[in-house]
Formats: sequence, C-alpha cells, structure tokens
Amino acid sequence: MSSLRLDAFDFELPSERIALRPAEPRDASRLLRVRPEAAGNQFDEHLFRDLPHLLAPGDALVFNDTRVLPAALTGCRERAGAVAQISLNLHQRVSPNRWKAFAKPAKKLLIGDEIIFAEELSALVVAKGQGGEIDLEFSQTGAALDAAIEARGAMPLPPYIAKRRPADARDSTDYQTIYARQQGAVAAPTAGLHFTEAVFSALKARGISRHFITLHVGAGTFLPVKSERIEHHKMHSEWGMITAATAAELNAVRARGGRIVAVGTTSLRLLESAANDDGEIAAFSGDTDIFITPGYHFKAVDLLLTNFHLPRSTLFMLVAAFSGLEVMQAAYAHAIKRGFRFYSYGDACLLHRKGAQS
Repeated sequence: MSSLRLDAFDFELPSERIALRPAEPRDASRLLRVRPEAAGNQFDEHLFRDLPHLLAPGDALVFNDTRVLPAALTGCRERAGAVAQISLNLHQRVSPNRWKAFAKPAKKLLIGDEIIFAEELSALVVAKGQGGEIDLEFSQTGAALDAAIEARGAMPLPPYIAKRRPADARDSTDYQTIYARQQGAVAAPTAGLHFTEAVFSALKARGISRHFITLHVGAGTFLPVKSERIEHHKMHSEWGMITAATAAELNAVRARGGRIVAVGTTSLRLLESAANDDGEIAAFSGDTDIFITPGYHFKAVDLLLTNFHLPRSTLFMLVAAFSGLEVMQAAYAHAIKRGFRFYSYGDACLLHRKGAQS
C-alpha cells in the first residue's frame, strides 16, 4: 500500500459545484472521459447518454444491484424522566434484528438504553464504539423489521447534501438506481444513478452486455480519513456477492478480448476482491474491506464509470490509483473549471486505467 500523505489527495471545490439534485432526465448528466495514455487529449466531454458509443461491442458493464434502505431514523430515548431526541444512520446489518448505526448525539446514549421510533418499533443499545457508532437490537426482526424501517425511515442522503436540505419524496426515487433489487444498502452506488432504460437499450443494440453483482454500500463510505498517512486508515467492511454464473460470464468476456467496465467504485472493489492475480474472477460471498490506493495492481477491471468524489476521501484515492494521481488532479481541475457537478447527484467520469491502451 502507498505511503502517501493525506494532503496529496486534497483539492479546492467551490460549494456551487456540489449537486443538490440530479440531472433531469438522468441521462442528461455530463460525462468526462479520462484517458491517461491519450497524449494531448486526455479529457473529452460528452453527455451521459453518449456512453454506449464510448465503449466497444463485446465490452461488459458490471452493475451493483443493491437497493438503498431508508436508513435515516429519528427516535426518542427516555431515561429517568429525561427525554432526548436521537438521530441514527444505520450502516451495517449484523443479524436479522441487529444493526450497527451512527448516532447523534451519541453521548446521550448508554448501553441498555431503549430508543423508541414508533409504537411498533424500538431498539436497545447493546454496544458503543468509536466515532458515534453503536450496536442496536431491534424489537422486530427480518422482513418485519425491513418493513418497519421502510415505513419510518428517510433516505440517508450524504452529509454534504443533508446539511443543505432535508430529504424529501423525490429522493426516494432519485437516490435509487433503476435496477436496484437486493435490499441492504444505506448509501446508493451513485454511478448507476445516471442510467435510463433508453441507455440500456442503446447498450444492447451496440453489443455491450450487462451483468449484476451486489455490494451493500455502508455509511462508512462517507467517513472522513483522519490519518495523515493513508495506510493507517481502516476501511469499514461491506457485504458483497458475485454468483458463480456471473463470474463465469465475466471471465468469458475477458477471454474473448472484451473489457470489464465497473459501474461505480463499489462494483470495482467487489470485482477486485474476487479476482486472482491473473484477473480471473471467482464467485464471492462475504465481507470485503479492500482499500485501494496508488500503487495497487488492478487485476480485473479495465474501465471505471464513477462520479466526482470528495477531496481527501478513500474514493478519490481509488480513482487516483486507477488513472494516476496527477491525471486525476488535472481531470478534477478541468471539471471544476468547466462547471461539472460533483458528488452523489453530480456528473460522471469514464476512466481508462493508467497503463492500458486507450
């Protein structure tokens, strides 16, 4: 792993570049193609709906089909007649009735406290960790708990949006991909938010295949990196699955000379977790805490479709590893100057891997 310092991944972003709503329609967002090996023409601009023509017949897009739970909950803790309002973001399921969550204000909670969300839904604090993290044991379990969370929760918008406006009814669809299937994420795989049925049809017509894997994105994706040496940062683990059939399909694509295009950093992290040193992808089911920084050797992924990420974040470190730190610093400077929109509801990048032919 790299021994780079955290400030190597810093940049200035004007607040007006942070998107608070997505483009309408979704595929009207902008797309910056970044080709590190294209001398003199590393960056070119498109609309997202142009994506099929930027790929080649035989390429394969790999999507994360996780579905976002409305995992932001507000409840009351009562102790000895004193009542405190508690805000929670669920971030990792531990068992059918237990979740890890980030609580605010966590200092008002003790192990054994009960948090009441509704007459039919409450939870006990069974453990406390660092940085406001707690473990909750809910009064309901399994599918009944999922339904109760759906009824009481709000979409867990990223902090940089939530600080500027509350979640509303639009976010229940805006913050969900059109192909979301597997319930369990508490943050959206945002690169997928740009896709429409029209883009899917155009991809099919061009001979580009679609494949689906699952990584339940956790709220840990938003946690800041606090270690000055990035190798000291600890990634939160997330659960993922690649079926044997999907792994075989992707290996066949590579054998035919097609390229693997990861839709989002979550898809990339899972694919790289499941690949051996020769790039062969195996079936996978379990947790991954893979942390990709400059110096990492990519095994399975040839192109990455992703949004524009926060400064000093693990996601910016990942794209710097993929296309080169200097290239991505220049790409982000270009995007800021050209008015691209950043973060979850912002525009997209199509990144070619450093060292690969453009």
